[in-house]
Amino acid sequence: MRRSLIFGISGQDGAYLAKYLLEKGYEVYGTSRNADANQFLNLKALGILDRFTPLSVDVTDHVSVFKCISEVQPDEIYNLSGQSSVGLSFENPVETYESIITVTLNILESVRLQEKEIRVFNACSSECFGDTGSSLAYESTPFQPKSPYAIAKAAAFWMTKSYREAHQIPACSGILFNHESPLRPDRFVTQKIIRASVEISQGNNQNLTL
Repeated sequence: MRRSLIFGISGQDGAYLAKYLLEKGYEVYGTSRNADANQFLNLKALGILDRFTPLSVDVTDHVSVFKCISEVQPDEIYNLSGQSSVGLSFENPVETYESIITVTLNILESVRLQEKEIRVFNACSSECFGDTGSSLAYESTPFQPKSPYAIAKAAAFWMTKSYREAHQIPACSGILFNHESPLRPDRFVTQKIIRASVEISQGNNQNLTL
């Protein structure tokens, strides 16, 4: 049975990924700063709360991440963790950089120090492209990050590429664009639009405020 370790399993993408991997027969582990206190509501909503192994890990601490990876010995690691709001990244740039850049470095360096080959997926973002105007963005489109969040994601992208080329770690980045689901947090603009539209259609609201 293949074993996966998901950093950021509590979020929208982490929960759906965990469900997908479980359906594929994987053994799934997921991290949280305090696994005992985390209710893992998204995993509960998907009916998989009792089907994965939660682990308490301080992802900003290299020793904690190294210990986790060494003990789990996963075949695959998915890095979906980090502060994910562009707007909040301007208010909390230090937290944003630490939760994305430092965490990515901790994961990649911990994998480099393992004897076992571990595949790594890093979640990147289309925010790295900046404003492309009316043009489409491709993998070859130059990065022009405009926010602390985008800068952090761009740094994590290049860091992943560096570890792949310098240390032959099978690591790659997926550039994710906006995507929605019932698990999407209410603080994101699309969910605000959806919620306000429903309220307006039901006669409970007349304004859309972003």
